[in-house]
Amino acid sequence: MTTPAAPAQSWHARLAELGIRLPAVASPVAAYVPAVRAGSLVFTSGQLPFADGGLRRTGKVGGSVDVEAAAADAKLCALNALAAIDELVGLDSVARIVRVVGYVASVEGFTGQPRVVNGASELLGRIFGEAGQHARSAVGVAELPLGAPVEVELTVELR
Repeated sequence: MTTPAAPAQSWHARLAELGIRLPAVASPVAAYVPAVRAGSLVFTSGQLPFADGGLRRTGKVGGSVDVEAAAADAKLCALNALAAIDELVGLDSVARIVRVVGYVASVEGFTGQPRVVNGASELLGRIFGEAGQHARSAVGVAELPLGAPVEVELTVELR
């Protein structure tokens, strides 16, 4: 498979065009780093929906958190992951998004995890276009760290 061509503009310029600002990199809540590089790939740690130093909300999807709010949280998680990538290697060195994994803290019987993780996937598509097309898993779990409703991790390929 070939890597999509470089964008006509930088990814930072694309973010500005969309009116999106990357947040500050969230401080790890345990013993890990936000992102690591291995060859031409960068793997992010799972990113929670941190905004302004705290979780945007807590709870389980299908219970106290509705699908639309959880999808917005997944989008924020993806932005936090992009911020970690930007700090490590610079966002403009990204060739493509390879994989997205989304974990959704779900009440029993909730099966809409893919709709929640679409918040992250659709954002990445808006930013990266064809280079944002990715493989993905959307997994329902009983609990996430700090009571977060969503956690997202990315794998990206570098130029």
